[in-house]
Amino acid sequence: MENTSWKILVADDDADDRAILQDAMAELEAGQVLCFAQNGEDALRLLGKDFNATYKPALIILDLNMPKLNGTETLRRIKSDERFKTIPVIIYSTSLNPMEKDKCMLLGAHSYITKPVTFKESMETAKSFLAICGQKQVTSYPPVTGSRVPVSGPKNS
Repeated sequence: MENTSWKILVADDDADDRAILQDAMAELEAGQVLCFAQNGEDALRLLGKDFNATYKPALIILDLNMPKLNGTETLRRIKSDERFKTIPVIIYSTSLNPMEKDKCMLLGAHSYITKPVTFKESMETAKSFLAICGQKQVTSYPPVTGSRVPVSGPKNS
């Protein structure tokens, strides 16, 4: 994939999770589209510094449990900013708490995905992220198992 004019902003404090997502994207020849932040504060700083109303990320992926500023509060701030409120935001977490998922969806999350367990699931998840960006065709979405929450569709607003 040659196009680097669009980016996916990923905020996740877990270096292993960032590396796995990077590896999955690299397998799909899309590793260069990722831009990483280590927490919600970093993500908001990058949005303000590296992006603007004209040049925005195609997708924002937020871990739920991060230090400094968690995913829920980061989501709330992104959706209240006129420059960025139309960007799809995916909550990407290990949490299976349905109340947490509902709260994020009410705040405007595009979807809520439980982090994959295997690399194969990571590949399917990466494909779904690219599909949301409209950059790659996806033939399947991450399988639903006992440890996963299915991808929720776009919020109707």
